[in-house]
Amino acid sequence: MVKHIVFWNLREDCDKDAAAAEIKVALERLVGLVPGLLSAEVRRCYQGCDVALYTELTDRAAVEGYQGHPEHLKAKTIVHSYAVERYAADYEV
Repeated sequence: MVKHIVFWNLREDCDKDAAAAEIKVALERLVGLVPGLLSAEVRRCYQGCDVALYTELTDRAAVEGYQGHPEHLKAKTIVHSYAVERYAADYEV
């Protein structure tokens, strides 16, 4: 299993709570659509960054498939419309 974690900081000129809610819907809906994506959780952060994504995928091949999946690419356009900084980490368990 691979855990894929992403943190974003959002534009100062946006409503960060509304943006986080939109990002949450866009990314969490991918469970069941993207092969190998077992879970996805998006939360508004109170310290360190604005929004965090925590996902679990079956394996490294699933991560690669997730990154290029058309539905994920659509969700990324929403995220990128708000995000100004991104930090990510993947690790196997």
